[in-house]
Amino acid sequence: MMKAVVACALLIVGVACSSSPSEGPATVSAAEPAPQAAPTQPSHASPGPQVDFVASGPIIVEDQVDVAAQRDGLISEVLAEPGTAVRKGQLLAKMDDRQISADLEAARAKTRSTEADLKNWQAEAKVLQADYERAQKLWDAQIIPKEELDHAKYKAESDEWDVKRVSELLANSKEVERSLELELEKTRITAPFNGVVARRYIRMGQSVTKNDRLFWVTATAPLRIRVTLPERFLGRVKRGTMVGITPAEAADPAHRYRARVIQVSPVVDPSSDTIEILAELSGDTAGLRPGMRADLHLSDVR
Repeated sequence: MMKAVVACALLIVGVACSSSPSEGPATVSAAEPAPQAAPTQPSHASPGPQVDFVASGPIIVEDQVDVAAQRDGLISEVLAEPGTAVRKGQLLAKMDDRQISADLEAARAKTRSTEADLKNWQAEAKVLQADYERAQKLWDAQIIPKEELDHAKYKAESDEWDVKRVSELLANSKEVERSLELELEKTRITAPFNGVVARRYIRMGQSVTKNDRLFWVTATAPLRIRVTLPERFLGRVKRGTMVGITPAEAADPAHRYRARVIQVSPVVDPSSDTIEILAELSGDTAGLRPGMRADLHLSDVR
């Protein structure tokens, strides 16, 4: 009986083992379905964070100059103070011009006198020319001797030279007059361009000499910034490139002014491997002044 039971058990195990290879995959497929592969999407590398390269430099203007004295003299009047907005040609100060004014009036009187003298010589030249022409006719008619004809001829020629001499005197007199007018203009200190008076170096009654500084006048626009950049930016920064500008002591560092590159150095400085660029600010520039230190941001390059 025991043997029969053992034989039946072995038979069942053999049948089970013979059918297991065909049923195994079906069982696995039903219990654990294979996941479907997701469709392939094109991969895009996420851009890295943009590096904000900062270069510092002063805010400048094209027109900025010390107005100097063009002659020696005494300051008789001061008409502009620091902060005064001025227009080109506006009077800033006056120098004592009494001596030059007197000399100029004397030169003008001499010019008028020489002009009158020239007219007198010109009139006399016409008279002598008429006498010569009459003498020529009388000589042709054999009424006067040859000597009298020559006398009239040479007198007319002499008078023509006198007219030329007085003409040159008149030209010289006019040039002297013009020279004194220029000296008189030098006593009037004027603004060379539109801008603002930044400093005053003189006071009324002060005696100054030629080339002494009198005023510092600066334009207020257009504002520019000049900086140096590493050589690697030579091909990246070009004329027309827009950059951001922030004052070094800005109350709001997040606010940036806009500037356009107007000049790029055509050569690289071999001592520092740098290039120089000049950018001009555009749009609203309220709060900026010439001479302020500012930062130029190349993260804003467009």
